[in-house]
Amino acid sequence: MPKSSTIAIDGPVAAGKSAVGALLALRLGYRFIDTGVMYRALTWAVLRDKVDPDDEAAVTALAGKTHIEVTSSDGLESSQIRVDGQDVTGQLRTREVEQGVSRISCFTEVRRAMVTRQRTLAKQGMLIMAGRDIGTVVLPNADLKIFLTASSEERARRRHLDMKGSGPSPTFEQVLEELLHRDKLDTERANSPLRPADGAHILNTESIDLTQVVERIIALAEDD
Repeated sequence: MPKSSTIAIDGPVAAGKSAVGALLALRLGYRFIDTGVMYRALTWAVLRDKVDPDDEAAVTALAGKTHIEVTSSDGLESSQIRVDGQDVTGQLRTREVEQGVSRISCFTEVRRAMVTRQRTLAKQGMLIMAGRDIGTVVLPNADLKIFLTASSEERARRRHLDMKGSGPSPTFEQVLEELLHRDKLDTERANSPLRPADGAHILNTESIDLTQVVERIIALAEDD
C-alpha cells in the first residue's frame, strides 16, 4: 500500500492528467477526480443559460446556484458529471465549451467556489485529484505532488484527437493557437496561476508512454 493517501496532479491542458489519473486510480484502488470537468460543467451551464462569459458577476452568480455533481472515477468507471441533475458528461469536450472555459476559470470568485467543493471531495482520502492548482491551492498538503508537462505541439495533437467526434472538428493549427492562448491565461492569471507546486515531481509525458508515467508515480507514492 502506498504511503501517499492524497495525490495531486497538475499540469497544462492535454498534458495527460486525466489519462494518468484514471489509470493510477485503477492501479492503486483510489478515487480519481478531474477538477477540470467542474469548470467545463459551469461553462456548459453558462452556454445553456446564455450568460455573457465575460460578465464575471453573472458567471459567479450562476456558479453559486448551479449544482454540479461529479462522481469519482475508479479507473474502470469514468467520472459522470451532472449539472442540475442533467448528465452532461458527453457534452463537455465541444469546441464551444473549450473556447469558453479559459475565461470562466480565471474568475476569482468562481475559483474560490470550486476550490471549496474540491476540498470537500478530498476529505475522505485515498484520492487522486487532477487540475491546474491542486498542489498549490486546493490540496497544498497533499502527500504527493506531480506536475505533468509536454510540448505545446504534442499537447495540441492530443487535444485535436480528443475533439474529433464532438461536433465540427477544428484544424490542428486552430487547436494549437487556442491551446497557447489557454496556457497564457492559465500561467498569467492573478488568482491561482498554473505552476509546479513546491516539492512537486515534474514528469514529461511526451517521451514516455502512459503506463511508464503511472509506474513512476507509483514508485514515488511508495517512497514518499
